[in-house]
Amino acid sequence: MAAVRKLLRAALLVLVGCALLRISLLIDLYLRYVKEGLRPLLIASGAVLVLLGLMAFVRVRHHDGQEATDHGHTHSSAGPKTAWLLGLPALMLLLFAPPALGSYTVARDGSGAVAKRTTFAALPAQSPLALSLTDFTSRAVWDEKASLKGRTVRLTGFVTPASSDSWQLSRVIVSCCAADARVVKVEIHGIAAPPGNAWVTVTGTWRPDAKAPALDATGLNRIPQPKNPYRDTAQP
Repeated sequence: MAAVRKLLRAALLVLVGCALLRISLLIDLYLRYVKEGLRPLLIASGAVLVLLGLMAFVRVRHHDGQEATDHGHTHSSAGPKTAWLLGLPALMLLLFAPPALGSYTVARDGSGAVAKRTTFAALPAQSPLALSLTDFTSRAVWDEKASLKGRTVRLTGFVTPASSDSWQLSRVIVSCCAADARVVKVEIHGIAAPPGNAWVTVTGTWRPDAKAPALDATGLNRIPQPKNPYRDTAQP
């Protein structure tokens, strides 16, 4: 039984390591959960776990499942039982990778907070003007010069259904991983909402009399989900 337990623990190490390598080594699934800069750490961690698991398999075979003893006392190598809880998420990453955070997260964010800014660079003269949702919402709330007034802008994000006469163009932004995600959202008026979680580019003008950052939309295009859904950048 001791040898079986050791083999299972080794298998768990290999399983978790393979899950990390699957989402980070050859494809970009890891971007659904962490920022880009963590990719080398994920690859290194996955490789180390797989190597440790394989070494454990070899060790169990060479020792024929016997427990090492010292002065007549058996030394158990049993680890914490909670470690087995890693098996389920690792198996999910191997078989079915959960999607990035989307409209479900936004709909349950009741803060509506917009990070305060005190300085704003002059906007280019081009029209429509591509802006990130972060820049648009900051200017809508904190720019005393109302630099958005009368400007036609283009914003990109995913759809979050809201009330009957409006919906939200949203972004989820992470600093490190999905656990520290924050929400940025703009109310969209004038165009019917596409399906929830659909990625779109919306053209329109700022609605200055709204309580929250809002846009009177004049055009909408469906787009594929960006490679990194957590990076809030202006789309040309």
